[in-house]
Amino acid sequence: MTGAIPALSFRRRSLLAALCLGAASALISAPALARGPDGIADVAEKVIDAVVNISTTQTVEAKGGSEGHRVIPQLPPGSPFEEFFDDFFKNRRGGKDGGLQPHKTNSLGSGFIVDPAGIVVTNNHVIADSDEINVILNDGIKVKAEIVGVDKKTDLAVLKFKPPHPLTAVKFGDSDKLRLGEWVVAIGNPFSLGGTVTAGIVSARNRDINNGPYDSYIQTDAAINRGNSGGPLFNLDGEVVGVNTLIISPSGGSIGIGFAVPSKTVAGVVDQLRQFGELRRGWLGVRIQQVTDEIADSLNIKPARGALVAGVEDKGPAKPAGIEPGDVIIAFDGKDIKEPKDLSRIVADTAVGKTVNVMIIRKGKQETKKVTLGRLDDSDKATPVSVKTKPDSDDKPVTQKALGLDLAALSKDLRTRYKIKDSVKGVIITDVDADSDAAEKRLSAGDVIVEVAQEAVSSASDIRKRIDQLKKDGKKAVLLMVSNGTGELRFVALSLK
Repeated sequence: MTGAIPALSFRRRSLLAALCLGAASALISAPALARGPDGIADVAEKVIDAVVNISTTQTVEAKGGSEGHRVIPQLPPGSPFEEFFDDFFKNRRGGKDGGLQPHKTNSLGSGFIVDPAGIVVTNNHVIADSDEINVILNDGIKVKAEIVGVDKKTDLAVLKFKPPHPLTAVKFGDSDKLRLGEWVVAIGNPFSLGGTVTAGIVSARNRDINNGPYDSYIQTDAAINRGNSGGPLFNLDGEVVGVNTLIISPSGGSIGIGFAVPSKTVAGVVDQLRQFGELRRGWLGVRIQQVTDEIADSLNIKPARGALVAGVEDKGPAKPAGIEPGDVIIAFDGKDIKEPKDLSRIVADTAVGKTVNVMIIRKGKQETKKVTLGRLDDSDKATPVSVKTKPDSDDKPVTQKALGLDLAALSKDLRTRYKIKDSVKGVIITDVDADSDAAEKRLSAGDVIVEVAQEAVSSASDIRKRIDQLKKDGKKAVLLMVSNGTGELRFVALSLK
């Protein structure tokens, strides 16, 4: 038979098994280690009853017309099949005219009990837009649940239900103590099979996959598939160290790259959702950007680290504390800031109203500022985009060239052409050399240079003087503070070569 594996005789199978066992014994003294530690079975037995399936129902509006991919046959009046097709399409599709009716869809995810009173943690995307949510316990009992609160930014949700009997709950462990290579156990509902246990190791920590503003995932090779979302990731002490949330897979199945929200994040979110029904995140009131090697060199920061303050909210907590654009935040509340996302996560996790020390570098010197945090407005608001228009006049302003830029004084005419607010001060860019470093850094006509090397400029000659001085000082790059038409700032480092 083509493609079939031929069967071996009992004698040959026995001999082959003996040879394999002998070879394995010779190669490794403890073959059980290849299967993982013996404690996995103890963990699974201890926590399995705390892991639940999440069943959701959602009403979906059906699409009509050709999009439905159903065509109603046109039958002559009096045809013996006319009554049959009328009944079929009326019952299945909502009427004789073939109009499509809304229908219900079901899906299954995973979750886990954190309080015997009936509190369950899962992913927000598991229950989003659902009309009905049910929790299915490990013994098969199905109970209706309701939402306590959700947090879209971390993709977490808390549910509650009335316990039909005493429940098993699990506790959170410390995800910060996880080590690379440490064994972890995932339990969930892959492909709607019901409670399933898989094991693997911690492949990476603090993984940022650009999925959200507070990415800091645990990466694991424990098999995680569709339906595992919202399920727990356990350490070998039976503590929850993460919530399985994402996988990377071209096929939809596990290829050994799964991600879990760390328990340190989950525990804080769950506490706030249970207490307030919403998240109350700390707010510093700054816009930040990456400190690149070029920017670090311009600011005399070695090694490159921290979060560069590109803008300060007028009504934010940072402004009265004395934090300014151009400052580099290197520590917040005693925690080192290596990159901007570190600051975003730490500020968000800090209690609203708490006064903290913020360490900055300003013009090469370290300073400490005290800031009392406000509360972040988590509502999704559209960010206004400044519109840059081409000159509507043939009158060309007097310009000077520097760093591949055509620079001009900010006249009333140029403010009107490029929609520059009166509050924006500096030197306007009227053209950019397509082959320059400035073009690569996305500078464009209508941008306004406010500062050069942390000194304010008001004319093109000011900029040229600063550049000439930096070259004499042996600098390799120059740091520009650039504003758009609405006054939003950012920093750009350009090569002086």
